Amino acid sequence: VIVQPGAAVRRGDRVVVRTRSGEVMAKVLGRKNDQTVELTSLNPTHKPRELAVTDIEWMARILWASQ
Repeated sequence: VIVQPGAAVRRGDRVVVRTRSGEVMAKVLGRKNDQTVELTSLNPTHKPRELAVTDIEWMARILWASQ
């Protein structure tokens, strides 16, 4: 996975997120406002997650991914 730290992220972008508790995840950015961020899973069997902005250590847009 290649990410671009510091790049602006928009709804629909694939992102990597690290929470302050140490959890790292790859998700699709849904809604984002000053208090919360909605993340939808790349795997449709997982429900969307809503995190407080204060719980996110960093978020970076995914530029390229391969498996």
